Amino acid sequence: MAEQMIYIDGKLLPKSEAHVSVFDHGFLYGDGVFEGIRAYNSVIFKLDEHLERLYASAKTLMLEVPLTRDQMREAIISTLKANGLRDAYIRLIVTRGVGDLGLDPRKCPKSSVIIIAGTISLMAKETVERGIKTLITWVRRDPIDGTSHEVKSMNYLNSILAKIEANNFGVDEAIFLNHQGYVCEGTAENVFIVKRGRLITPPTYTGALAGITQQAVIEVASRAGIPVEVRPMSASEVFNADEVFFTGTAAEIIPVTMVNGRTIGDGKPGKTTLKLRGMFMEYALDPSNGTRY
Repeated sequence: MAEQMIYIDGKLLPKSEAHVSVFDHGFLYGDGVFEGIRAYNSVIFKLDEHLERLYASAKTLMLEVPLTRDQMREAIISTLKANGLRDAYIRLIVTRGVGDLGLDPRKCPKSSVIIIAGTISLMAKETVERGIKTLITWVRRDPIDGTSHEVKSMNYLNSILAKIEANNFGVDEAIFLNHQGYVCEGTAENVFIVKRGRLITPPTYTGALAGITQQAVIEVASRAGIPVEVRPMSASEVFNADEVFFTGTAAEIIPVTMVNGRTIGDGKPGKTTLKLRGMFMEYALDPSNGTRY
């Protein structure tokens, strides 16, 4: 089997030779941005939207991306082709680049681009099919005037702390509240609840990332005549929801059947969740919703 090829700063290197300097500020300080992107049947799903978010995140961090969007698009496609992948999970990373042991970004003369194309499996298929167990974590989501999760940065310690708690309590995932007590998102996913036939999901100003899969689900639901509200929600609303599910590029749509020991609905993946999952996959496989390569 051919070795996986990794894109680093204009070169495609075998995985065994793909190295990053220990002085890269992405490694030293988490100074960088990234995107997780899906390809389905040789179509990169919502590539333009992912690049829009990447460049917006970089602008917020005053991080200069060394490639134009067209060049970045071609680099992603060349990495997929080099690995012979029709279906893939793509990790696109832009770091501040090599500097010194001080954190001053001015010490990094050139940022670095890394593209990894492979596969990802967050949880066992059987776990996802029966619905996952979650908890609302003691860790609060970083505020939007701090390391805001509107920026998809390489600093995920906030999420890792919550994931550790989920692991310690034997559940599959964690849900964040912000400092006002409103629900934000999961450690790496957006969250939806279903109540009386309506979808509700938190807005970005509560501390949630503007999810591309989240937006796709809103679009699919609206087409199907399912009302959608984007508004703050409380933990109590989650506990008493008819259905709960996560969305994300890696996660796609994952049903949630328990939160902090409270059974959601009848304890099985809900009808609306399953309907939306089927509709979302049809949407994702539609070539008009992506970039063919």
